[in-house]
Amino acid sequence: MRQFVNPFEFSDDNKRYHTLYYHLRHKFGKRVVKAAVNSGFSCPNIDGTCGFGGCTYCSGGSGVFAGLPTDSITLQLENERIRIRKKYPDADLIAYFQPNTNTYAPLDRLKAVYEEALCAEGVVGISIATRADCLDGEKVEYIAQLAKKTYLTVELGLQTIFDETAERINRGHSFSTFKDAFSRLKDAGVRTCVHVINGLPGESTDMMVETVRVLGKMKADAVKIHSLHIMKNTVMEKQYANGEFELMSMEDYIETVCRQICVLPPETVVER
Repeated sequence: MRQFVNPFEFSDDNKRYHTLYYHLRHKFGKRVVKAAVNSGFSCPNIDGTCGFGGCTYCSGGSGVFAGLPTDSITLQLENERIRIRKKYPDADLIAYFQPNTNTYAPLDRLKAVYEEALCAEGVVGISIATRADCLDGEKVEYIAQLAKKTYLTVELGLQTIFDETAERINRGHSFSTFKDAFSRLKDAGVRTCVHVINGLPGESTDMMVETVRVLGKMKADAVKIHSLHIMKNTVMEKQYANGEFELMSMEDYIETVCRQICVLPPETVVER
């Protein structure tokens, strides 16, 4: 009987891209799941440091499914562990600092919340969602030191490489700023996952594919590909209601993602 040989190096099933599930299972030898926590961080694009109101799609901060910032990190992770282990009884956790900008605070506060998370039961690593303009040298140095002690990922929200789009969505920093922060993280040996959004106003399919192609050339360790989601009471909701742009169809979105996956190096993890 002929035995099927999977032609894709980073897959044990029929996937033709490098999934986060595959990456974590081969890293830890078991199921590992991200557990969202909320430390109550703000964002420089919300509080006026570089802008007000946030990106035009922002409804006050990402991570609406994370815990309450009034609860301790330990309690939030305990609640997440209970929730996750109802489905995956033996799963370990990665503490995912998700809402807003999770390096936008004094270094002492970052140390306190990250290291509290790493002491929680079942936690085997941390993932830090942040912006490229909130990673000064001192913070990168600390994160790099922490990455030598635990499994750590910095999740950088980029959304697009095109500055004209970034200005249109009030992103608050340029692609040049992103490249600088990304390079410093890479040079420090920090695993980095870059977030992009498909369907931003004014972008063509070729532009969306080019964003991912460039990230592949930059050797991003991982990417998250999001579809544009319009939240109520945002600037973007008003723009959409006024007919200023159209949403992608499901067919166009699928075609775009397929093209994006094809331009990524096979070792790049597609986290979403």
